[in-house]
Amino acid sequence: MSHSMNKNCMNNRSFSTLLVVAFAVVCSQTGWQVNLRAHDIVPGSPQKQPIVIRNTTLHLGNGSIVSNGSILFEDGMISEVGDSVRLPDSARVIDGKGKHVYPGLIDSYTDIGLREITAVDVTVDNVERGELNPNVRSWVAFNPDSELIPVARAGGVMLAHVVPGGRLLQGQSGVMQLDGWSYQDMLVKGPAGLCVNWESVMPRGGDSKDKAKRYDEQIQELDDLLERARRYGESIAADDSGSTDLRLESLLPVIRGERPVFVQADRLGAIESAISFFTSRRIPMVLCGGADAMHCVDRLAAHDIPVILIATYRLPRRRSDPVDALYSLPAQLRESGVRFAIAGEGAGYPGGASNLRNLAYQAGVAVAHGLPHEEAVRAITQSPAEILGVADLVGTLAAKHHATLIIADGDVFESGTRVVDAYVQGRQVDLGNKHKQLYRKYEQLP
Repeated sequence: MSHSMNKNCMNNRSFSTLLVVAFAVVCSQTGWQVNLRAHDIVPGSPQKQPIVIRNTTLHLGNGSIVSNGSILFEDGMISEVGDSVRLPDSARVIDGKGKHVYPGLIDSYTDIGLREITAVDVTVDNVERGELNPNVRSWVAFNPDSELIPVARAGGVMLAHVVPGGRLLQGQSGVMQLDGWSYQDMLVKGPAGLCVNWESVMPRGGDSKDKAKRYDEQIQELDDLLERARRYGESIAADDSGSTDLRLESLLPVIRGERPVFVQADRLGAIESAISFFTSRRIPMVLCGGADAMHCVDRLAAHDIPVILIATYRLPRRRSDPVDALYSLPAQLRESGVRFAIAGEGAGYPGGASNLRNLAYQAGVAVAHGLPHEEAVRAITQSPAEILGVADLVGTLAAKHHATLIIADGDVFESGTRVVDAYVQGRQVDLGNKHKQLYRKYEQLP
């Protein structure tokens, strides 16, 4: 099913659901066997009483830590954080001695809920046809019953920036909380920005002149589309009685500078090309990928362009690069004054959403290569929240923020640590998943 932004989208999805149900009925009557079950984990119930976690280590997400602290949350919101908090009469008290409390981890660039099994095409709904699809909305196609969501939650990931795939103008992204019955329940912010795959259109070394010419044509086509959107906005402002163009309408907040573009680019040439294109048009930009970010750090800092580093735990791009080039990149960006967040393996990358559970380890590798510990916590909590425009709601353990947090039995960057409890807006989350189920099953082998 297409996830483009059109008025019939939900009707089409409902019709598709009816077809699937009808097919299942036919199969049951004819003896065919099909498995259309979603995961059986029930979303958490709304918070009914105040909860206090005390005598615990609080990692606030802003780069600071409170030892032997307490946190109180009520009605899904954090009320107090500090050395001591009030204790309401009806409160449930959790002794956090020996435990660590973190804001819910945020993966800032993923296609979870859009791609389940890459080799099975009917489970993949992350790409729209064509190359210029600014009106596509990722959250409309988000599958709340994905088996990958409970696995990610077991790794502490409670929020995700879900982006569409494709070439050039991919569409609009949404910030989702990973607990709820439907995508409407789970949407925190949509759209968060416009996703652009700059890497896909950049010619590579050794490419023919035809490919270089095609690149020029695509960039000109994009420029023309932005100019049409600008003129469309002017015509709407002068007379709003005309017909609506959904593609151009979706671009208006971008060309006005009200919403950023998330530009996927790893190679230096692609990064510099994208910076030149968007800064010259005064369009706010976030660099996603950023493997070569250190080679143009001055330009990134000069234009205050944040970087979402995708998968620090990967091999260097060049034979001449040191083996720890990507591991040490977060520390280098911090020293250079470039704002950044650390993401998992990323949308469109081989592992993708199936490895979302490893987000904390991506940040942990950066700690081993020079990034201060609490700055690494910030890189997967407050920093992505700031870049995605949701820092007033999530990303830190602070009063008047969502009670979206995790409790771990140790340092979340260590592989031996387990997330033992989690909450999304005060709702206690079931941390069961298929991995644990299979572990228990095969533990019974004689």
